[in-house]
Amino acid sequence: MQIRYSDYAHYLAELFPFKVQKISINAGFTCPNRDGSIGVGGCTYCNNQTFNPEYCKTDRSITQQLEEGKLFFSRKYPQMKYLAYFQAYTNSYGRLDELIKKYEEALAVEDVVGIVIGTRPDCMPKELLDYLEGLNKRTFLCVEYGVESIYEDTLVRINRGHSYPTSIRAIQQTAERGIDVGAHLILGLPGESKEMMLHEADELSKLPIKTLKLHQLQLIRGTRMAHEYEQHPENFHLFSADEYVELIIDFIERLRPDIILDRFVSQSPKSLLIAPDWGLKNFEFTEKIKRRLVERDTWQGKCYNF
Repeated sequence: MQIRYSDYAHYLAELFPFKVQKISINAGFTCPNRDGSIGVGGCTYCNNQTFNPEYCKTDRSITQQLEEGKLFFSRKYPQMKYLAYFQAYTNSYGRLDELIKKYEEALAVEDVVGIVIGTRPDCMPKELLDYLEGLNKRTFLCVEYGVESIYEDTLVRINRGHSYPTSIRAIQQTAERGIDVGAHLILGLPGESKEMMLHEADELSKLPIKTLKLHQLQLIRGTRMAHEYEQHPENFHLFSADEYVELIIDFIERLRPDIILDRFVSQSPKSLLIAPDWGLKNFEFTEKIKRRLVERDTWQGKCYNF
């Protein structure tokens, strides 16, 4: 089936002459929105247990986590190479020497051919950018920023702890160093209408981002948002799978055509997920997107406003 959007797997296939797989690692970071330097309690939707595979535990070193991840994936593809994905919490938050030590440890593991750093846009100091600019010249590097929403009222409501202009500055300053930049966006946050969500495609298309991850809003046990939903379910709209497919297609029609789509959905452990539970794996949802794009005879960027 023809892929009618810029696909992350094809992007990696063009960059590398071998199969590449991300391995998520928990490098023991915390978050300034939890430890009091920016806020406490974290974002209202966040439970970082949803990010971590079984091998991804802080009682194991970065090297151990990567080696266990390699064992998991190499059974299917023995010649696979890997990207170390610093995913849990804020992976650029700490002393510069400690950050560098962790990144370099990951890169020293055999068959690791690059790193992906997930972080907040308010946690990228100039000194770290200086180091990352040099690192980018010797290995694959992508910095992924959690934007989550472009709307200030939403960012305050979810206790995000930074503004959208902060996201814009971080993205621009990172891209100016020649570093690939990714963005994360949550669709379905309370208070945002469908048109507001679609407008985010217009605004993100103005920024020098290379990749984009889209996530549906999920209600996760133990979060403040789950408590809010319990108290006031009328303030939330939880998409059905088919409804979310249509929203995604409307969204990517307005998105700049060269932005690489890394993910459409997030899949939390069933033990933590309250709703929505679609019973679909990520690849099954992606196939629904591909089929529906063909049925609607549309594609990424069809309605992009140059």
